[in-house]
Amino acid sequence: MKKSLTILFAFYSVFCFSQDFKTYDQTIPNTSVTFKMAAIPAGKFKIGSPVQERNRDDDEGPQKQIELSGFWMGTKEVTFAEWDLYFKDNSLPQTKTIDGVTRATPQYIDLTWGMGRDGKHPTNSMSHTAAIMYCKWLYTKTGIFFRLPTEAEWEYACRAGTETTYPFGNDAQSLKEYGYFKDNSQGKFHHVGQLKPNPWGLYDMLGNLSEWTMDQYDPAYYGKIQGKNPMTIVGAKYPKTVKGGSYMDDASELRCANRIAANANWNVRDPQIPKSKWWLTDGMFVGFRVVRPLVQPSKEEIEKFYNLYLK
Repeated sequence: MKKSLTILFAFYSVFCFSQDFKTYDQTIPNTSVTFKMAAIPAGKFKIGSPVQERNRDDDEGPQKQIELSGFWMGTKEVTFAEWDLYFKDNSLPQTKTIDGVTRATPQYIDLTWGMGRDGKHPTNSMSHTAAIMYCKWLYTKTGIFFRLPTEAEWEYACRAGTETTYPFGNDAQSLKEYGYFKDNSQGKFHHVGQLKPNPWGLYDMLGNLSEWTMDQYDPAYYGKIQGKNPMTIVGAKYPKTVKGGSYMDDASELRCANRIAANANWNVRDPQIPKSKWWLTDGMFVGFRVVRPLVQPSKEEIEKFYNLYLK
């Protein structure tokens, strides 16, 4: 059932210049783990792709000018070093608690697929719900509201002020310098931050792992969205929008405008009945990064937001 979009007012504000709005290193309290959050400036851009873009899909239009408030975004995909602090937090139960913080259940098979679980590899194979619960756990540890990027925020940050197919231009020949995909990945995901960042200092926006966004996937979305800070919240598990393409994909799937609809088949081999709400047996190509809005909502609004994804 579609949730009222009126809750969104709390999560955005008109961008204002602030001495505190700058790129910074976020520490997870009582650990040695840190991750960098890039300050993404407020601005306007055209979401989607022009009709003449090579390999364009119908769901990438019509292009529409979008205005976004400023926000912070993780410069890299969430790594196992970050994720495992949550996943192995034995203070959390594996069932929903009063405040809604719950720990992901144990993995029933090795979901690293032999590609590595050290602190520099991106965490993978988790569901949209699991990614949201990590964000909530991070909030309980830091007191800072984190969430997934909206589809508009993700594409805006990926483009980094450009209007081309890729942040570096229209020619895929340079893609190997910026992202791991079918041609250069050797069939596996890699350490985050090894290749070149985009102009706003964001690594692996294209390739390595595809990334969850907040939005429900709708092929006609761009014809419906409003012009400022759009987000679509729907309670249904599928389909959510995934962006960026992965180490398994062709270059055409790594375009800034490309949209991917999450599919229940990504968990088809799950032996559990009912299927796990945490893990994807065939979603080894999916990861995520976090964002932080410029102005933090109230505690009540934050709890309401997270709880939408726990039903």
